[in-house]
Amino acid sequence: MTINKNFKSLPFCLIAFFLVCSLNVSAQKKHEIFRQEIDKIITASKSDVGVAIMSLEDKETFLFNEGHKYPMQSVYKFPLAMAVLDQVDKGKLSLNQKIHVTKKDLLPKTWSPLREKYPNGEVDIKVSELIGYAVANSDNNACDLLFRLVGGPKKVDQYIHSLGIKSIAIATTEEEMSKAWNVQFKNWCKPRAMLRLLDLFYKGKNLSKASTNFLMKTMTETTTGPNKIKGLLPKNTKVAHKTGMSGTNEQGITAASNDVGIITLPNGEHVAVVIFLAHTKLDEKSRDAVMAKISKQAYDYFLAKK
Repeated sequence: MTINKNFKSLPFCLIAFFLVCSLNVSAQKKHEIFRQEIDKIITASKSDVGVAIMSLEDKETFLFNEGHKYPMQSVYKFPLAMAVLDQVDKGKLSLNQKIHVTKKDLLPKTWSPLREKYPNGEVDIKVSELIGYAVANSDNNACDLLFRLVGGPKKVDQYIHSLGIKSIAIATTEEEMSKAWNVQFKNWCKPRAMLRLLDLFYKGKNLSKASTNFLMKTMTETTTGPNKIKGLLPKNTKVAHKTGMSGTNEQGITAASNDVGIITLPNGEHVAVVIFLAHTKLDEKSRDAVMAKISKQAYDYFLAKK
């Protein structure tokens, strides 16, 4: 930076003031450019896209279409897991507790790696394993087994609301969603609400350290949606996330394609990203690309701040 003679003659406090103002203007400009880039991606998708992004360290936040109620699909397995772990922390359940799974529990017409491994059922599965199947593998049968364990969707809904997260509704099981197209819309969330839940989870104030670490590790091991939030990030970037996706109806409309999670930057800081993509005619590759572009913009923006 070149400083002219007149500038040098100014008192130090004035020089500092001008430098701070310059930095603030630069930061504000970068902030606005970032918003514009996300807006471009959303507009180009020709879909209903809700986005919430926040630095979990300095709390800088960006919200896009955050007033809409988006169908969560399997994203709701993240708050379900929190509710189960809350019961573990209270001593009502144990991660090592075994749940007997019958063949009747393993519904045939739904996504279920658990059923693929144990097609005939009649097996005892630890609660920790059921959480792993439900979250990391998005297993629908494991999800409904966990719902039964804690008293159903209403109990999970009440637990999340008790944390101060109001703009979310958890009302139906995976089995119920599979029976009719419109049922999925009963499980909804606004982007800001999911962002707040990720923030609460990251802070570890509502779950024990052991439960927080367990769920963070499980979400980091997620196998579904590798091309969504993680799609354009540098290889080996740590992302603790939960995906969700609906089917596509006869009109070619996909009701929901989602990913929410926490990205760890190379400098050790963290960015929470919530992307709900709804009511779209994009194919899966294109939907994933929208999410990948948004998360890469977030990664680059917050990394460049430091």
